[in-house]
Amino acid sequence: MNSIHDITDYIILREKSEDRFASLINLKLQKLLYYVQAWSYGINKKPMFDGEFEAWIHGPVNREINIDDCMNHNVSLSSEDAEFIDFILENYLKYSGAELERLSHNEMPWIETRGDLNANERCDKVITPELMIEYYGKKWETIKS
Repeated sequence: MNSIHDITDYIILREKSEDRFASLINLKLQKLLYYVQAWSYGINKKPMFDGEFEAWIHGPVNREINIDDCMNHNVSLSSEDAEFIDFILENYLKYSGAELERLSHNEMPWIETRGDLNANERCDKVITPELMIEYYGKKWETIKS
């Protein structure tokens, strides 16, 4: 299985190669990682990398990742995994971090994980793979049909 750090570095290197790195802030990086993982669960029924996401106020967050601590440059992904990540990024890179936050706030996995909490209440509950499989799996079936 891939490391979340390898996926993070892959995303950062891809952004740098396309001269969009300046727009890649931690908020956006966290949401991009979440969508790579969520769609991997939805499409492939398995994780793309090790790591969980919590339903924080500003959307899904993995506690291990901070954009300032990344970039080991030794990214080694299979061509299949790189192709999958590129497919997801093609659909989400166009959005800002704030737009990705709003998007995640309207999706069942984040909403259900937070439960009855108010919008500004702290939450460290993990968005489960089952919720991602259910939600993104249904979305994928709709897209394919």
